[in-house]
Amino acid sequence: MQNDTVDFLIIGAGVIGLNLALSLKRYFSDSCVCVIEKESEPGLHASGRNSGVLHAGFYYTADSRKARFCKEGNERLTEYCLDKGLPINRCGKLVVAADASELEGLNELLRRGQANGVELVCLDEDEAKGIEPRVKTFQKALFSPTTATVSPQRVMQALIEDVKQAGVDVCTNEKFVSCKGNRVKTSHGAFDVAYVVNAAGLYADKIAMQFGFSEQYRILPFKGLYLYANASDAGVRTNIYPVPNLQQPFLGVHFTLDVEGKTKIGPTAIPAFWREQYGGMENFDVTEMLEILTRDLGLLYQNHFGFRRVAIEEMRKLSRRQMVRLADKMLSGLSQASFDQWGKPGIRAQLVNIREKKLEMDFQCEGDDRSFHVLNAVSPAFTCSMPFADFLRDEIVAHLN
Repeated sequence: MQNDTVDFLIIGAGVIGLNLALSLKRYFSDSCVCVIEKESEPGLHASGRNSGVLHAGFYYTADSRKARFCKEGNERLTEYCLDKGLPINRCGKLVVAADASELEGLNELLRRGQANGVELVCLDEDEAKGIEPRVKTFQKALFSPTTATVSPQRVMQALIEDVKQAGVDVCTNEKFVSCKGNRVKTSHGAFDVAYVVNAAGLYADKIAMQFGFSEQYRILPFKGLYLYANASDAGVRTNIYPVPNLQQPFLGVHFTLDVEGKTKIGPTAIPAFWREQYGGMENFDVTEMLEILTRDLGLLYQNHFGFRRVAIEEMRKLSRRQMVRLADKMLSGLSQASFDQWGKPGIRAQLVNIREKKLEMDFQCEGDDRSFHVLNAVSPAFTCSMPFADFLRDEIVAHLN
């Protein structure tokens, strides 16, 4: 760290933390802005492990923050990739119905898209097959031409360069430990901070509690896995999604076409036993495991927000056969043999309201004139990151005034 005194200390160098650092530095040009990251480089968790889909913004109700920022975020991040020469696959997305019972869900997505100003095209079956000849849908489908895919890793690399060029200090291998008054202790020492911003993802609730926030919220981790195709006959021309259960934050097993033209199906949303349970006993923490298992067992027993069914259905997706079976509902000509490689897992830092016993569907943040905490920044946070960061900056400015 270059200074003993820091105006803004941001905890977490993910896509939200870095964009927020950049936004604060541009607004307070003379300030000292520093980002600390406990890992050896930024973006090793959700920001570098997400699907890379730039969502269009039609899943969310018009009164939500997700709807407010997704369309603009898609536009800004698309423009950013084009300006930087970063790979982007502007292949769009088909949303398909399995049967008559899902047509109303398709209509609701169309209504939400119209309310949010998102371009959507309603197609019949033949028109849908004109985009993807092997697609299966009942009577009609929706096509989102502005949905795209990018490389999260390449976006993060470009963003890190922008942040550093703007004069923001990025300190890796530096973990937040505690804060007392204006004195922040990290794994490398202690220094004075005028304002703390918590964008720590999976640990955002833990850090917020040290500042008196997140009283009614806890992070519940869910592991996401994708299954990759190994053959060209499994390839698709566009992203293909089912009609989701709009009462849950998960979008169901779908086809994603990445920037290299490779096809994957997924993801899972399997309850994880500790926050960074990527594989085996990696990052094992017995205290976390006991805390999360206790919460999971309580949710299973009381079945709040249908948790029991979600957990059972998601655990079944650990079977390749089950994943392909679900994907087969949307595309003809699939074979289990075409999908034989699990991708790098990611962990969704899903916020739970422990008072109201529900999953938080929208972005959540809390703060005062001393600190600010981004508590729920799950999908489509990557897409929303640029306008969402500007919103968070404005919230911080309001607290400071």
